[in-house]
Amino acid sequence: MIPQLAVATIVLWHSYHADEQRGVETAVVRWNALHPESPVEPQAIPVEGFAGKLQAAIPRGHGPDVFIAAHEKIGDWARGKLIAPIDLDTSGFLPGTVDALRLDGAGPLYGVPLAFKSVALFYRTDQVSAPPSTTDELFALCTKVKTPNHWCLAYEAGSFYHHAGWVHGEGGVILREGASQLASPEGVRALAFVRRLVDEGVIPDETSGTVVTELFNSGRAALAINGPWFLGDIRDGVPFAIAPLPIMSDTGKRAAPLLTVEAAMIPPSAAHPVEALAFARWLAGPEGAHIRATIGRQPVTDASTWSDPAIASDPRLAPFRKQLDYAAPMPNAPAMQAVWEPAQQALRRVLRGAAEPRAALTEADRRVAIALRPPPPEASSTPFTIGAVLLSAIIAAWMIRKLRATSVERSISRASAWPYLAPAMLAMLVLVFIPFAVGVGMSVYFHDGVEWRFVGLRNFIDILGARDFPVTDPLSFYFTLVVTALWTVVNVALHVLIGASLALLLRDPLLRLRAVYRVLLIVPWAVPNYITALIWKGMFHRQFGAINGLLKLLGLTPVSWFSQFSTAFAANVTTNVWLGFPFMMVVTLGALGNIPKELEEAAALDGATRWQRLRHVVMPLLGPALLPAVILGAVWTFNMFNIVFLVSGGEPDGATDILVSQAYRWAFTRGHRYGYAAAYAVLIFVVLVGQSILARRISPTREED
Repeated sequence: MIPQLAVATIVLWHSYHADEQRGVETAVVRWNALHPESPVEPQAIPVEGFAGKLQAAIPRGHGPDVFIAAHEKIGDWARGKLIAPIDLDTSGFLPGTVDALRLDGAGPLYGVPLAFKSVALFYRTDQVSAPPSTTDELFALCTKVKTPNHWCLAYEAGSFYHHAGWVHGEGGVILREGASQLASPEGVRALAFVRRLVDEGVIPDETSGTVVTELFNSGRAALAINGPWFLGDIRDGVPFAIAPLPIMSDTGKRAAPLLTVEAAMIPPSAAHPVEALAFARWLAGPEGAHIRATIGRQPVTDASTWSDPAIASDPRLAPFRKQLDYAAPMPNAPAMQAVWEPAQQALRRVLRGAAEPRAALTEADRRVAIALRPPPPEASSTPFTIGAVLLSAIIAAWMIRKLRATSVERSISRASAWPYLAPAMLAMLVLVFIPFAVGVGMSVYFHDGVEWRFVGLRNFIDILGARDFPVTDPLSFYFTLVVTALWTVVNVALHVLIGASLALLLRDPLLRLRAVYRVLLIVPWAVPNYITALIWKGMFHRQFGAINGLLKLLGLTPVSWFSQFSTAFAANVTTNVWLGFPFMMVVTLGALGNIPKELEEAAALDGATRWQRLRHVVMPLLGPALLPAVILGAVWTFNMFNIVFLVSGGEPDGATDILVSQAYRWAFTRGHRYGYAAAYAVLIFVVLVGQSILARRISPTREED
């Protein structure tokens, strides 16, 4: 009998798609043919949930044997023991692609480098014969190609990722020894340079990835700064080439964009770590790299692959190889996660003329320091444990007393009722009570995704005591609470006013095509709100939005909607009212149908006018029916995260954020302070409970105890 070889199946996770996915999976097929004893099973994970799935699966032993990811999270993942150090011969890799995989550029390697990415300069060859080699040449070129409806250069100027190249070109750095260096003289000069690009009309005032793509494809921008992912967005037939970013004329240094290195990483829980590392080395080596470069069109890290003339001369790969010599690896320290939001806020403040570069960057450094401050001291958990037990006992006693005082106890004591109650009770337990209990528990801890430290009420004290920000600062809990209250009141009032008015119009029996109007007016409610939010955001664009286009037709000045609180708040409200009025209209139509017509007819016979009948007959009967809908709408609006996050994004400077979006930012963009964010969530719950109690007390139909 022939002995069977043991097969060690290697599970590979990646988030590639399109050509890159085909390249990796073709390489996997080749590996499996060569190594049947250790086949690889690739699994494509959506990029949006990739990091979260790793953090959930690996600590529980359910993760992959190897995964491919960008290097910038190495600091967090190494602290959280999601990746293990590896032993690797680095002599065959391109310079600059290896040290990015060491924590802060030193120590052991935490991955096998596979590919690198950075932004570079795209230019249309039908408008530009040769790319500018210096920034002075860039300005000179732009004076020739710039017209009122044509820009010389387009890139996401409000993105710090794209801006970092100018900082490095000025000789600056982002982090030094874990501290933010945004307000350095070099950083100030870089920000002043970008402000000059706007002032001289070189770049549009407001840009996004979609706008950059459209301007470049339509020929309304001769140059664009973007990465290899931009290649898939360029239309067929558009003549273009790629070159490294220009030299900063005032320093003589080439602008150095942030470099991202994609690597194969091995988690400590890998079932087959030896085989996984062998596969990772092969995938990064000459054979695997050649497949990924030719099929996946990846700029690979293997140096020998670039000796192939077909790859070295590839117009879509070779320019990024040249840019690699002038790129700066993105810092992978955990501190970098706290830099993005303050840096981008400072950048956008300067771009819209709301602050000078030095003041904006100094404030950004201050906010980074707050996000990176040491955790609060550990507190004793004994008093809180005793208090939690006593509180639970009091709540249980109160509930038992309530049950005994009502007929509910007799109802649920019947065995036949339990099968009907059980599904709802189980759903409430799993979806509401357990998550709520976990959130309350986290609120008394310091938790950054790795470390747990019991801090008692410190998170609540910091929030309610305005420890970090004065009450007038947009990041203050009290400022955000006022904005949230204003947001809720204005939206609900407009929902009721518009919805009820339309319902009264549609109630008129003389109105033709009422059924058609009803269907059309419900459409905004039927469309998913995130799609509607993105549509309205585009309509509010400063230069290319439909609303400003209409203002121009009327001879009015276009508005920079997200540059000040009033207009950004109005943009959010407009979007949410568009989504919310159909609900109130439907509720009002239903309530109007239950009002006896005889009452209005009797009032008319008594000589009441239409307004008097509406005021003294219809509205008093409509109020009790609308009140539950108003309360429900207020709760929805209070927590309407999608609209605020997608339309204004909290601009300007976080001033239009509401409580739920602030909690999100504390959890995911300000140093991953999950305990602090959980305390925010508990306070939101307390506010909503208070709002519900107040609404119950003012309700004319509430039951008396």
